Amino acid sequence: MQKRIVLMTCFLLLASLSFAQQDKSKRPSPPASAECKFSDGKTIKTDYSSPRMKGRKIYGGLVPYGKIWRTGANEATTFVTDTDVTIGGKPVPAGSYTLFTVPGESSWTVVISKKTGEWGTDYGDPGNDQARAEMKTAKTSAPVENFTLGYDAKGGVCTLHLDWENTRASVDIHEKK
Repeated sequence: MQKRIVLMTCFLLLASLSFAQQDKSKRPSPPASAECKFSDGKTIKTDYSSPRMKGRKIYGGLVPYGKIWRTGANEATTFVTDTDVTIGGKPVPAGSYTLFTVPGESSWTVVISKKTGEWGTDYGDPGNDQARAEMKTAKTSAPVENFTLGYDAKGGVCTLHLDWENTRASVDIHEKK
C-alpha cells in the first residue's frame, strides 16, 4: 500500500512539473516572434526566446565573441520564409531554417542553417549552412534589457535587427524575384 502511495505521489509530481513546463510564457526567457511582410504579401517569420540582461555583461561575457550563438535562449531560433530571399547577397530558398549568429567586437555574422529542430546550442556542422553573411553593428541609444529580434520592411527589403545590451546588429534581406 505504501509503495502505491509513493508511486502515485511521484506520478502526480511529474505530471504537474510537465504541465508547468508547457507554459513557455512563464520561462525566464519567454517566447517571442517577429514577422516581416514584403510588398507582395510574402513573409519571413522568426520564433525565438527572449532572455533578459539582469545586470549581466552580455556580449564578450555571457555571449562570447567569435563563437556561434543560438541568438536567443531555449530552443533554437527559427527562420521561415515562404519566398526565395537573399541575405547579405547570399541566396536562401523558401523554407524552414535555424538562425544563429557569431557576435564580434566590431562585426557580426548571421548564419542560416538548413538543420532544424535543435535545442538552442546544438549548432552542429557548418556543412549545414545555407548562408553566412556579415551584419552591420551599431550602439543602441540606451541599454536594451530584453533581447529583441525584429524586422523593418521597406518595399522588397526586410531588415533583420537584433537588439540587446547596447548593441544592434542588422542585415538586409531582399526578396528574390
